[in-house]
Amino acid sequence: MSDSQFTPRVFSGIQPSGDLHLGNYLGALKRFADAQDKGVQSIYCMVDLHAITMPQKPEDLKRSTRELCAGFIASGIDPQKSILINQSQVPEHAQLAWVFNCVARMGWMGRMTQWKDKSGKNAEAASLGLFAYPALMAADILIYHATHVPVGEDQKQHLELTRDIAAKFNHDYGVDFFPITEPVIEGAATRVMSLRDGSKKMSKSDPSDASRINLTDNADIIAKKFRKAKTDPDALPSEVEGLNNRPEARNLVNIYAGLNDQSVEEVLREVGGQQFGAFKPLLADLAVAKLAPISTEMARLMDDPAEIDRILAHGAGQAREITAPILKKTYEIVGMVG
Repeated sequence: MSDSQFTPRVFSGIQPSGDLHLGNYLGALKRFADAQDKGVQSIYCMVDLHAITMPQKPEDLKRSTRELCAGFIASGIDPQKSILINQSQVPEHAQLAWVFNCVARMGWMGRMTQWKDKSGKNAEAASLGLFAYPALMAADILIYHATHVPVGEDQKQHLELTRDIAAKFNHDYGVDFFPITEPVIEGAATRVMSLRDGSKKMSKSDPSDASRINLTDNADIIAKKFRKAKTDPDALPSEVEGLNNRPEARNLVNIYAGLNDQSVEEVLREVGGQQFGAFKPLLADLAVAKLAPISTEMARLMDDPAEIDRILAHGAGQAREITAPILKKTYEIVGMVG
């Protein structure tokens, strides 16, 4: 079948590593919620199998998985409209990953930037799972025949590998079974930067809590962090070109645009010429209005872990209705008996 004959379907996953922040919200969660009413089936996954490629404390992983699910729901993702799953509860992910381990080439894996970054200078001490991570990511996507994947710039290389694996499988077995998945990269703030250094990505691993807005921060903390965010002394420009070589200014304008569903151009038409002393309170008020309700709802959901577990179990059942036939057909293509 041609790509046009695949049912449009969106898949995306986030590692349950704890401490969701504004970058996760604008770069992923908000985009997912905005897209779920477009009539395309969407599957959103807590990728706990990926999480254990690095050392994890079991209790922390359980808590982080539930917190991520709470973050999805609090951000507007409706389990009645989208499928929410925990990766390890859908065994077809790992089963297809083994097939793809036998399709992908060692050289492909060795060139992955994330492998180089995470394995560091002592690659021989890194786990085999970390090395094979991209094959599992390909399986996550292709076990649903997903046609589109929302990704950040830092995940484009992995999606290219997914496309390569799909193409090689189809070629090796003389089939047109797996789609060549398309990336979806859009929005003003798909890459949110640190509030303390506009050249670095906002990250939970930054030792300074002031560098990020956590989705668990209350209204007072959110406002305080934006008031203290690093800026430069110049006024905001009226044109996008005026943000060149001004990483902190660009970051704050991007955040405002992302939170307010505007383009950067629209924001600058409104605030161009203002000093940051006037703009920061506007940004803080907007962020509190958008994010404080998420923090409150996440806390409510986390007080009822059994409800979160029920939602994930229901999602796993829905997911397996899709994945089981695809895995069965994959096995038939490869020559497995059963």
